[in-house]
Amino acid sequence: MRIAELSRRTGVTSASIKHYVREGLLPAGERVGYNQTAYGDEHASRLHLIRALLDTGGLSVAATRSVLAAIDDPALPVSHVLSTAQEAVSRTDADPSTDAVERVRALVHDRGWTVCDDNPGIAQCAEVLDGFAGIDRDDLGDMLERYAEPVLEIARGDVAAVAAHRGDRDRMAETVAVGTALGDAMLAGLRRIAQEHVSRTWGPGADPQP
Repeated sequence: MRIAELSRRTGVTSASIKHYVREGLLPAGERVGYNQTAYGDEHASRLHLIRALLDTGGLSVAATRSVLAAIDDPALPVSHVLSTAQEAVSRTDADPSTDAVERVRALVHDRGWTVCDDNPGIAQCAEVLDGFAGIDRDDLGDMLERYAEPVLEIARGDVAAVAAHRGDRDRMAETVAVGTALGDAMLAGLRRIAQEHVSRTWGPGADPQP
């Protein structure tokens, strides 16, 4: 198919398609004549993946490039793809306080979780704790412990989704990347829904339900 047809099929403008090729996100099409390029079904699938990571996942072009490169490299284990995806969605350049980092590490240790020292979630959680402290709301830091158990159950579901494709490295890698990036967006959406549901049970003058 020509680029115009690929654009109609995917809803991605021709200009964006060319941009993704230049940025190394989308493989170039096959030259079939002077100033003519042909694209296949694999390009359409790749474009849907790119837009999912960029639009729904909120990744930058650079982060998307890193994630796609990890997915595409058959020599990389799926665990490396997970690390790459986590780095991409964390998007934090903060330098959290030592106290906040140690609090997060203590939670990890007390629960017996096996986690690398450089897991980006540690710095991200610590940054939030510092944010609470900065507005004199250390009490909100209790959410760190409150979220731990339900998040562990969510993580088990994430891994189960990957394991369902055991034996197909490419499918597992894509599941890890997409599940990590888009899963964050879904969790945020579900939290908004659940917050409204619970708030409606309070009643006039009542305290939130435990």
